[in-house]
Parts: sequence; C-alpha cells; structure tokens
Amino acid sequence: MPVRRPWYRLTSSSMRNTRAARKVKHAFVLEEAIDMAARANWKGILKIGEVSCPVALYTAASTAERIALHILNRNTGHRVHREFVDAETGEPVGPKEQVKGYETGAGDYIALEPEEIAKAVPEADKTLEVDTFVPCTEVDDVYFDRPYYLAPSAPAGAEAFALIRDAIAAANVAAIARTVLFRRVRSVLIRAHGDGLIAHTLNFDYEVRSAEEAFSELPDAKANDDMLDLALHIIKKKAGRFDPTTFDDRYDAALVELVKAKMEGRKITPPKSPEPTKPSDLMEALRQSAHNDSEARAEKRKTAPRKTASSKRTKRRKAA
Repeated sequence: MPVRRPWYRLTSSSMRNTRAARKVKHAFVLEEAIDMAARANWKGILKIGEVSCPVALYTAASTAERIALHILNRNTGHRVHREFVDAETGEPVGPKEQVKGYETGAGDYIALEPEEIAKAVPEADKTLEVDTFVPCTEVDDVYFDRPYYLAPSAPAGAEAFALIRDAIAAANVAAIARTVLFRRVRSVLIRAHGDGLIAHTLNFDYEVRSAEEAFSELPDAKANDDMLDLALHIIKKKAGRFDPTTFDDRYDAALVELVKAKMEGRKITPPKSPEPTKPSDLMEALRQSAHNDSEARAEKRKTAPRKTASSKRTKRRKAA
C-alpha cells in the first residue's frame, strides 16, 4: 500500500536567499512521496466457527503525513525538550523512577507497577473471533473508532479469507468480532471492502455521548415551506458524487503559505470569517445561493471545450 504525502515540499535550497532561511534552515523539510510496503499493526487469526485464516491489520487512515511543528526556544531558535518533574518538589523524575498511578482522592494515588498491569489485563490470544453478524446499516456511525484494512497474512489462508469475504458481501452483513488489541479487549466491526475486508474498532458504549444530551437545548425552530423548497432546489443543483480526492487540508496549506511568507518577508492577511445569517435574511440568502450557483454553472458551460465534428468522428472511429 503506497504512502501518499502532500504535494508541497519546502527544502533548504528554496530558503537559501532569505534572512529567515538562516534561522529555520532544515526546520521544515517535507520529502517527496516514497512508496513502501505497509507494515502490519497486528497479526492473528480470523475465526468464524470452525473456519479460520491468518490475517493482518493495516492502518487505513493516518495523520503521519501532516505537517509537524516543533517547539523552539524563541531566543536561540533551538529545539526544546520536555521532562517530567515532581509536582511537589519540582525535581526532574527520570524514566526509571516513573510509575503509573490511579487517583483515589485529592493528592492520593495507588501506584501500579508494569508487571501488575500486565497480569491484570486480558491475555492476548491473537484470535479475532466473530461473535455475531448484523446488517451493515444497523451500527450507528458514532461507534466507529479507527479503520484498518484486514488482509491474509499468509498464502495458505487466502482461500478461507476469500470465503469469509464473499459470504459477508453476499449476505450484506457486517461481522462483530472481539480480540485484544494494544492491551485492550476491543470489539471490531468487519465488512467486505473490494478484494479485502475493512475492520473498524468500535467505541465502547460509555465513550459515546448521548445525542439527547448534545441537542437538549436546541431551540424549537422549523423552516417554512417556501424556504424548504428553495433549500431542496439548491441541494438538487449541487448534487454530486463522493470524491475524497477533492478534499483540501486547508490547515496544512495555510501553514505552508505562512512559512513561505516568513521566508520571503511577506505579510499574510488572515481571511475574514463569514458572519452568521440573520433569521430575517435567511430567505434572501437562499435566493442568492441559488442565483450564484446558476451563474457558476453557466460560466462553467462557457469555458468548457466544445466538441468539434472531427473529434466526434475520431471518437466514433475509436469506438468502432
């Protein structure tokens, strides 16, 4: 699985001729994309009844490609490091003297040694055992935690893996399995995904906030029929297909532009935040949105290249 990196690249050569370059040389270097084999996050056995196959989990979504900023000493430009200090004495505490603890009261803790924690947590048997199958639409999205690709980890398991994948796809269901992942017993939702499977770790019920709690103080407001009709018209005109390649990471792009501006001695004017639409202006805002969308589509049709008769003949010849 190839690793995709952002399109931008800041190198020391592009910073060489500016005063800022000398201060931040090599601080922001983003290398070009490098294809490399994906490393498995976990390996074990996928088991459904008496059918089993060796599998591996691979990270499906990662933040590793985002720009990373370091903490510097403002006066020297050097990187700083963090250290743990005793809250009472202020003295540094080395790694060997650090231990995890549970707070039982204000300032009172029970220390837990690594060996004690290891004995208390469930033993990892490396088995992803399916408990039940549920309709794909039955699981609320708020329970989805992290996605992983699930694939065979050995050629010997390819046939059993294909059987499990095709059966899940044909039944249009998802499998709920359980295993120990990263020292915790996790429930995992497994679905067919192209030639493989995709597994989502699931949030525990106590981790998911109630929707009633979030929406309890919403005012009782409803749109009138005219505004609703116009809003539906705009939605219909803007209907499209899900294309994640069009998503822009504006935060990373803004950081890149900020670094370039500082290197070149330019000032950046922050964009103005849009003001919330007043209730009295809501209908006018809808009308303006519909008008702007119509103009944009008309302009797009004007600038689109026209098909000539020769191009149509060429297309017909290729089809023939």
